[in-house]
Amino acid sequence: MVAKRTIGIAVTAVAAVTATAVIASMATGFPANLIDDSSDRSTGTSGTDGQAQPVATDRTAVEAADAFLADWVDEGRVVRRDQGDDTVSEGQAYGLLVAAGVGDEDAFTEIWDWTEQHLQRADGLLAWRWSDGEVVDDEPASDGDLDAARALVIAGTRFDEPRFTEAGVALAGVIADRMTAQTAVGRILLPGVWAGAAEPYAYNPSYASPVAFAVLGEATGDPRWAELQAGSAAVTTALLDESPLPPDWAQVHADGTVNAMPGAAGGGESVRYGYDAARLPLRYAESCETSDVAMAARLATTLARSTELRAESDLGGSPITSDEHPLALQARAAARAAVGNLPESADDLRAADELSQEIPTYFGAAWAALAPMMLSTDDLDGCAPLTGGAS
Repeated sequence: MVAKRTIGIAVTAVAAVTATAVIASMATGFPANLIDDSSDRSTGTSGTDGQAQPVATDRTAVEAADAFLADWVDEGRVVRRDQGDDTVSEGQAYGLLVAAGVGDEDAFTEIWDWTEQHLQRADGLLAWRWSDGEVVDDEPASDGDLDAARALVIAGTRFDEPRFTEAGVALAGVIADRMTAQTAVGRILLPGVWAGAAEPYAYNPSYASPVAFAVLGEATGDPRWAELQAGSAAVTTALLDESPLPPDWAQVHADGTVNAMPGAAGGGESVRYGYDAARLPLRYAESCETSDVAMAARLATTLARSTELRAESDLGGSPITSDEHPLALQARAAARAAVGNLPESADDLRAADELSQEIPTYFGAAWAALAPMMLSTDDLDGCAPLTGGAS
């Protein structure tokens, strides 16, 4: 097993924090001495049943990752305990990324073995949902496949295991073949095989991952990954030119026209920035390209308008729910890191981690592990904005 890197994100109360102190703390990874005294989440409760629990606030990023692997993974299966104990390809991919990021080869191997055995289709893509001992939805989802391919390539190098590299390269090839489309603004990542039947193409802006595109492009030598990077950036730019926040779902016409949409096929309640779109600033902020980081930075002003972020809002930033979720805070942390606001970015990550422990959910726990890795380390082959990594 590869030794895990120590990434400090423990938080202790301080009356004031200077930028100099924040930058100095980067030597160990995440700023270790930031807290917002205006909020106290220590009266909650813990567990994996969605009920509030007492929270230990001094948790490191590695501890958050280890907790995800311990609490939500059973014999290689990432279990959505708060959603009926089912498993989705997205969750398996998150588990692979977390295990690769902290260097846990045993956990990574177990998660990939389960995924390969139970979710991998004949064409190499991953079936989306498994429940009660069988696949119940065979349609692949490209975010899960893309994250899994990225994790496999990273693990192949980190653990010196060619079978992981080979699996990642093979999966990448099928993604590029079956879940991309060429448009006038460039190649785009389709959300699933179903979306390629006809244009306009359904599009999920948060599925695009510049770091994954770069990792897979280098591993495969396939120019389509650079094309995906350019096309995705063009679509995201078009969406942000129309509204301050990106939508969960959009559509892209063959002629390059881009529209925000209420749901994957236009059947959602309304156009919104929510549990999907909030991943976008995290994926762009971790990029090694300054133009991608600048994309994440575009969200900072709108997300900073309210100290109490809600899980979903309209595209202008007005809340449309009273629900809170760690991902909303992590998204703002990414946007703030992208503009160089390190103290408040660190505050958001700390608050998100506390919230993820207060009301444990599969999705919250996954991002409590992933967000600090993406923003403060290069363990997933990105360029952490909290350390000034983009060039």
